[in-house]
Amino acid sequence: MSFVKIWVHLVFATKFREHLFSKEISHAIHEHIMSNCKKKEIFLQAINGSVEHVHCLISLGKDQSIAQVVQLIKGESSFWINQNHLLPNKFSWQDDYFAVSVSESHLENVVKYIKNQEEHHRIKPFSEEVEEFIAKYGFKLIKDE
Repeated sequence: MSFVKIWVHLVFATKFREHLFSKEISHAIHEHIMSNCKKKEIFLQAINGSVEHVHCLISLGKDQSIAQVVQLIKGESSFWINQNHLLPNKFSWQDDYFAVSVSESHLENVVKYIKNQEEHHRIKPFSEEVEEFIAKYGFKLIKDE
């Protein structure tokens, strides 16, 4: 029997980071993602977000890659949002996403951070949060010219 525990903090946004989600729509999307993760055997520890993005704390299974899990979450939820006409126009997530490993010793802080998204974004916009993630984790942002 294999024992695997790889925690990943995943963040993805609406196409063009448009502010599309009301509290009710966000809640419905989060509930649906939680349900879909259970069906797809994706261990989702925490989920929350704001008007244009979603944070998830997941643990990868022994046969799962980040790319597979992201496709299962983003692709299926986008399809579901459109099938259920939650928004007036065709919906899609931005192609890009943020994924970083989380050590076991930092899980509690990451869960608190995810659960506190509404309060967090009253103070700091998502665009600023993205810039902080890029700086903190040493990512290089490559912009189309």
